[in-house]
Amino acid sequence: MPANTLTSSALPKSVQPRNPLHGLTLEVIVTQLADFYGWDDLGQRIPIRCFTHEPSVGSSLKFLRKTPWAREKVESLYLFMLRDQKRQGY
Repeated sequence: MPANTLTSSALPKSVQPRNPLHGLTLEVIVTQLADFYGWDDLGQRIPIRCFTHEPSVGSSLKFLRKTPWAREKVESLYLFMLRDQKRQGY
């Protein structure tokens, strides 16, 4: 193998070409979910107080940054939304 050929072990660890969450901030994810589903539907899909009682991006970010299980649910719903949009041809 030529010396200048990159192998997968030689690639930087930050390269994640197949990870749809790579490079996205939590703020972008929450904003896109709220725009796509609306706060009411988002609160029904993930019943957490920051989505059901006086929801805002700011309050949601504050809670989600401190609560790993809730952040995982939000990221999972975001991935589902992307798959759904792809299926529907968005």
